[in-house]
This record gives sequence, C-alpha cells and structure tokens, in this order.
Amino acid sequence: MSESGRAASRTAVLVCQGRAVADGRAAVGRFADPVAVRLLDPAERAAVDAVRAGAPPQGWQARTGYESVRACAEVVVPRTVAIDEALRVRAPRQVVILGAGLDTRAWRLAELAGTDVWEVDHPASQQDKRARLAAAAPPELARSVRFTPVDFAVDDLGTALDGAGHDPAAPTTWLWEGVVPYLSRAQVRATLAALAARSAPGSALVLNYQAPSAKATVGRWLTRLLGNAITAGEPWRSLWQPARMAALLGEFGLRVVSDRDLLDLAEALGVSSRGRASLRSGRVAVAELG
Repeated sequence: MSESGRAASRTAVLVCQGRAVADGRAAVGRFADPVAVRLLDPAERAAVDAVRAGAPPQGWQARTGYESVRACAEVVVPRTVAIDEALRVRAPRQVVILGAGLDTRAWRLAELAGTDVWEVDHPASQQDKRARLAAAAPPELARSVRFTPVDFAVDDLGTALDGAGHDPAAPTTWLWEGVVPYLSRAQVRATLAALAARSAPGSALVLNYQAPSAKATVGRWLTRLLGNAITAGEPWRSLWQPARMAALLGEFGLRVVSDRDLLDLAEALGVSSRGRASLRSGRVAVAELG
C-alpha cells in the first residue's frame, strides 16, 4: 500500500500471470515472455502452474481465479504479439509506456537495445514492480529504463517526463496497453492531449482499447458477482467504437494506420481460444503523427 492509500494494481499481476501461462506454449516463435514468471510471488506462480497443468481447483471462488488467469492468457498473446511487432518495425529511440504495470519489454526485446524506455505508472504500482525486479534481477536489454511515477489524479504527465529526461523534440513511440477501459472518456482525452504535446514528427502511438460488447460486459459482471476481487476493484469506465477512437486520435494529429481486434490477430497466429467475445471486443491500433 502506498502513502496515498492506493494499492498496486492487481490487474497488472493478472496480465503478468497470463503471459507466464502462455510462455513457450502459445504462438511459439512469435510470442515469448520468460521474464514474466520471475516477477510473480510464490502464490501467483502457483496459479500459473495450475493453469499450465490444466488442473482447476475445487471451490467456486478458487475456480473463478483459475479461469481468470486462463482467460487472460488467451487475451494477452495476440495483444502482446501485435504490440511487440509494432515496436520492432519502428526501432524507436524513445518509448514511453503509459500504465506500465508489470510490462517486461525492456527486459526481453533485443530490438530495444538502442532505446530509452520511460515506464509511467501510479507510484504504488511502480513501487511494487521495482521490488519484484530487485528480487528477480533480470538484465535490462533496453539502453535505459527510467521509472516515472505519475498519479494522474494530481500529477502532470509532461512535468514528470521532463524531470525524467524525456526529449519532446525527438520522435517517441507511446505504448498504452490495458489501461484505456479503466479510464473515463475525459481522462482518455486529457492523456492524449498530454502525449500529443510531447510528440515530435515521426512519433507513434500503439494503443490497446476495448470496443463495446454486451457479452464481454456480462462476463465481467458475472466474475464480479462470483467474487473476483480484480474486476470488482478495477471496473471498466470507457468503451470505444473504432470509428470514434479514430476520430478522437485525429483531433490530436494522430492518423490510424492499423486497428485490428484480438480475435482476428489470434486467428492469424493460429491460437485457439474459448473466450471469443473478449477477444472480439479487444483491439490494438497503431496511429502515427502527421
């Protein structure tokens, strides 16, 4: 728990567990995250091991947790591959990860060897990640990793990045994964305005967001009803139709060059899935400045 009273994100842990489940098993040759399991504590690893073994626990509450990790693994594989490949194509000098959570790209993507990475997150989540990294001690592959604590309720993103050495005159690739649904529309707009103000020509945004889906919404409601503390504590606040997201990005000079749903991405990878509704509503878009 941080001094502000906010705990580190549990969704970040769930996503890390999902990547650990899929490592070496799904989309081999396109997806790999050997660092993820190293960032988990023993109880979190035990849940990963159970899913990898196909051994669901007894009891509805434990089974709900098990199914959340299993389903998350299905979602993160196509999402991660799409984002990783967008970064590889660009080989950017600067990458800013907004709401970094337990992201591992700076520790597993060799293509970031010439890249300075800024990880922006709430102080509580960042404190938790740095403790996990200290225990796991994975080597950094990026040129540098600059932890930039930002509480968007009280802090200014631009001021924080200035203090962390980000150069607004150089092109930046912004990565915004697994965050947008948890923000209000006003917060999404304000964040886009802040990043656009620091984006030089040649900059890009790799954006993961959630489109409206009655099935996905009902699914999250049911998991909350069954006692899933993660979805209960971190509800979705904004969903976006692709056309509306493209229009919003266009207001800030960002032109969408690709926007695909996760089911389409999963099928292209040959990844089987049971959670088709959640994959259909999840999307990854790439937008370029200018």
